[in-house]
Amino acid sequence: MPNPTDTPPLAGRRAQAARNDAVILEAARAVFLADPKAPIAAVAERAGVGISALYRRYAGKEDLLRKLCHDGLRRFIEAAEEAAGDPDDWHAFAGFLERVVDADVHSLTVHLAGTFTPTPEMGRDAARANELTAALVERARGAGRLRPDVVVQDVGLLLEGCAAIRVPDPERTRQLRRRQLALLLAGLAVTEPPLPGPPPAAGEFDWRWRRPE
Repeated sequence: MPNPTDTPPLAGRRAQAARNDAVILEAARAVFLADPKAPIAAVAERAGVGISALYRRYAGKEDLLRKLCHDGLRRFIEAAEEAAGDPDDWHAFAGFLERVVDADVHSLTVHLAGTFTPTPEMGRDAARANELTAALVERARGAGRLRPDVVVQDVGLLLEGCAAIRVPDPERTRQLRRRQLALLLAGLAVTEPPLPGPPPAAGEFDWRWRRPE
């Protein structure tokens, strides 16, 4: 009689496949953050897997890039949805930014924009992310905590700025990013003087996602 605590072989293989996929994605993130033009073979080498094992999961480099960015987009949405349940309007907005900065979502956004063709599902998720961010911005503004001339596109640029901070020590990177975010949040909460220049417009940075002809 089989032991009920035994792990079924299929489940074991699935678990191993999931672990391998996590190793590949972690390696891909490190490789492409350092050099977006790196070959997919560099990912296999860093992950310690054969190139055939990598190709069994991803048809090519573009599929891998798409997966990395879509995973980041989903983490962004999760952070925004979690913040939406916070009854404190300013804390919801600030907490959302902290979660996204800690998740390091925008490092890949900046590096990989324009290197692959987004899927329709990614387009829908991007629209959802924008809606959630806009709602948090409106809540903070409506509570009188956010300066009135801030637009949702400013949030994206703020997150990109935090993501640009990187030192060899991951924990120190996190500390420095949190410090920069705190400074930026203090500026967002000030109403005077007015911000210089017109605000970034909706779609102004979409050109980065257009692949060269």
